[in-house]
Amino acid sequence: MTDAPDLESRAAPDDHHALRLWLRMLTCANLIESEIRSRLRNEFDTTLPRFDLMAQLQRAPKGMKMGELSRHMMVTNGNITGITDQLEKEGLVVRAKVESDRRSSLIKLTPQGKKSFARMARAHESWVKSMFEDLPEASRNALFQALGELKLQVVATRSESAKD
Repeated sequence: MTDAPDLESRAAPDDHHALRLWLRMLTCANLIESEIRSRLRNEFDTTLPRFDLMAQLQRAPKGMKMGELSRHMMVTNGNITGITDQLEKEGLVVRAKVESDRRSSLIKLTPQGKKSFARMARAHESWVKSMFEDLPEASRNALFQALGELKLQVVATRSESAKD
């Protein structure tokens, strides 16, 4: 990791604790994501969005439509189309027309794509494990629990603000 300033360094000691907590969480997420992006690029010559798309398809053996991929990955259809085009050229995914809707295609991993993704997924899992392994198990469990509680609170707050 780097000694360069991060988002958390923007906070002053007298800033509200919630702001400092938010910046620390964001910094940790950014550092982990940056490391994973770098390793995917260096070890597999791929990108995190490509990995994410393949992960979605791995979970849907019958394939997914572009719109489904877009919703699951929370990106535009255009992004999905570009990534799919690249993966299709490399023989990692295939488009299959949907008989009931000629405008739609199901995107599926090819056997080569499944094999390639399996290698990346094993490496990805080991990278994530290694980034957390020095944190004591009790701390990991407490962090997981606390973030779960925060997630529920944020979802509830969003639901309440949507009613207004």
